[in-house]
Amino acid sequence: MFMENGKNRKSSDRPIRVLLAKPAIDGHDRGVFVLARAFRDAGMEVIYPGLLPTPEEIVDIAVDEDVDVIAISLLNSSHMAVFRKLMALLRKRKATGIAVVGGGIIPEDDKPELERMGVTGNYGPGTPMSEIIAHIRKRAAQARAAKWKGR
Repeated sequence: MFMENGKNRKSSDRPIRVLLAKPAIDGHDRGVFVLARAFRDAGMEVIYPGLLPTPEEIVDIAVDEDVDVIAISLLNSSHMAVFRKLMALLRKRKATGIAVVGGGIIPEDDKPELERMGVTGNYGPGTPMSEIIAHIRKRAAQARAAKWKGR
């Protein structure tokens, strides 16, 4: 439950909340702004902490803002280290009900390991926005179901 205009509402009644982050040493933020606008136009709430948040900052913000999905974009080959750290921090904070979606330059050989970690999507440049939005919606629904089941 959360409060909106003084009334309790179930989280399933509110828009999908996505934390869109660009961690590691990667200043290429143009794509993140395209994603943020597309998610917003699709009716989602987007939280963008700016460039280069640490995995710790990402998890803190995700928990504090009660997001459904963390969407990470990486272009600098740091994806495995960043996602390992992020997933470990989510487990430590008992925030495993938050879905994690990846994107950027992710080699095909790394995608199965990311999937095993729980990082889905792993979209590259040129992926149709409709495909990414559909995946975010699906993962948000799964995350919300897991949160309600755990309460």
